Amino acid sequence: MMKSLRKFIQIHRSIKQHATRFSAVVVVLLFGLFLEAYMHDFNLVYITLFFVFSLAFSAGPIGVLNLGNLETKFLKKGRFFAQVEGKITLQIYNNSTTTAWAITVHGKDASVPIKHIKAEKNMLVHLPYIPEKRGLFSYDGAYLESKYPLSTARLTKNISETYEDIAYPQPKGKSLHAFLNEVENHFGEEKEFDGLRAYDGSQKLSHIHWASVAKGDMAVKTFIKETESANLVFHFNSAGKGDESRLSQLCLWVLACEKERLAFEIQMPKRKLSSKKESIDEILEYLSKY
Repeated sequence: MMKSLRKFIQIHRSIKQHATRFSAVVVVLLFGLFLEAYMHDFNLVYITLFFVFSLAFSAGPIGVLNLGNLETKFLKKGRFFAQVEGKITLQIYNNSTTTAWAITVHGKDASVPIKHIKAEKNMLVHLPYIPEKRGLFSYDGAYLESKYPLSTARLTKNISETYEDIAYPQPKGKSLHAFLNEVENHFGEEKEFDGLRAYDGSQKLSHIHWASVAKGDMAVKTFIKETESANLVFHFNSAGKGDESRLSQLCLWVLACEKERLAFEIQMPKRKLSSKKESIDEILEYLSKY
């Protein structure tokens, strides 16, 4: 008994209680019933008063236990890019033998409602977040909220942990295919037909698929190229105008190379990055901290 009481007190200290409009309704109702019982001495009024008081009194501990047994932990999943919406993953574990009901997770810019979390089960919640700029960032101030069971109080539990991660440069600029078309003579010879692609103005006119043009679709033929992947080199100074533009362009090309499984090198002012020696995330991290 004492152990359970100590646990409840510990849980209760982690919960903040805030009044709601239903709190005022309950207070007014109790006061009105008390006056009615005092003035007229009706048994039915006493019974109703006791019933309302019992509900209001029991709702507090039930709500505290409903929210207080939830444990949270941030998980690192996926990549973040500047000015692009990503998802921060929060794991919620219900450390109780009963189901937790009507929980809302509040983040910096969004909230996610949860109908219930079963007893002794985990649930993943994804909070949308847009990093303002590249580099390291932190995400804090998140909390759990519940008005269960009667909405007579708004209970909140702060998530003390701070999520920290790195935002890579915003991937934007000229497509990898447009870049390869510009350096086609140095990149390799066309080996075999690889299908059709929408015309974006950067491809050769000799590659236009005229049968598609006749049908009203402007498409071009693409080819797999026979080349040594080490020939694919990106130069920081020629990737754009200004450092931020160059970093964004390089980030876009790195992601495209990863998708198409192409080896590459990046000639930075003080270092050469190679996909054969470093992972994609290591290269992106270097660009984000440049």
